Amino acid sequence: MWWDILIATVAGLLAAWVTLLIALLLIRPKGALLSEAVRLLPDLVRLLRRLAADKSLPRGVRVRLGLLMVYLVLPIDLIPDFLPVIGYADDAIIVAFTLRSVVRRAGIEAVRAHWPGTEDGFSALVRLTGLNRAADSSALPSDSQP
Repeated sequence: MWWDILIATVAGLLAAWVTLLIALLLIRPKGALLSEAVRLLPDLVRLLRRLAADKSLPRGVRVRLGLLMVYLVLPIDLIPDFLPVIGYADDAIIVAFTLRSVVRRAGIEAVRAHWPGTEDGFSALVRLTGLNRAADSSALPSDSQP
């Protein structure tokens, strides 16, 4: 009886992992974008830390950023980091989704104010994460949002 439960649990976890892995492979940044994302990593880590420490941002935003930083430092990932190129793709995708969420709640100005890198680096970050689209959708009037 307990073997059945254990096998079903392991099979369910494995199926969820495979599904997430396939989703990450389909939406990962292509070609030069992935290498550009890796190049921005040090500035991105400083940005996340600065945003999470900013008391003027909504609490939910800071909690999301804190959880993101915990995920990034955990040794367990959806895709192991030792795999070349694709190993950091899950981290990059989760960071992009979280930053889009931050922009929707706090605005692109908050991200820009805390960006520690160059203007070219910020432009690359906006391209990689789609922050400009998130900023555009947050500028819509509240009655026109779905």
